[in-house]
Amino acid sequence: MKKDLGAKTLVYPTPVLVISTYDKEGNSNAMTAAWGGICCSSPPCVAISLRKATYTYDSLMDRKAFTINIPSEKYIKEADYFGMVSGKKEDKFAKTGLTPIKSEFVDAPFIDQFPINIECKIIQINELGLHTQFIGEVMNVKIDDIVHEGDVNQPIIEQIRPLLFAPDSRNYYGVGEQVAKAFSIGKEIK
Repeated sequence: MKKDLGAKTLVYPTPVLVISTYDKEGNSNAMTAAWGGICCSSPPCVAISLRKATYTYDSLMDRKAFTINIPSEKYIKEADYFGMVSGKKEDKFAKTGLTPIKSEFVDAPFIDQFPINIECKIIQINELGLHTQFIGEVMNVKIDDIVHEGDVNQPIIEQIRPLLFAPDSRNYYGVGEQVAKAFSIGKEIK
């Protein structure tokens, strides 16, 4: 039998995304967000949702651009820290030693040490309630050489080692082993 939990945000897993922006003075800032993901294939778009109370919110409204940086397990402390303090009060890059790099495609920095960086221009803003959703068209994706094979420009998840977040327990997890090939295993039912 199933138990009703009421209206909750329990979609598993949620990604650990580090959103980078420039503030009004041109300073690099980053914050961790779990409310985000792919929202369109063509044009390629991603959506992130943030509270108006965040320092990053004003930067998004002002600059109309952001990067999504995918941290590896190696940077779990830094990713957690980015979500714990406000860029209004601390220079998060100076504190963590991570490097913001100016994007060639959008008015936002990306984090050099993270294996995947997604450069986005904001094309739509939706007020949802406590959160505001920012839809960004993907202008470019950068991946480290070590997370793809040869000439294939396809990231390898086992080498990226992205972080996952469980909103109910507030814990981080790593990615487990591959269990099946998508668009293949279901053919066994046909």
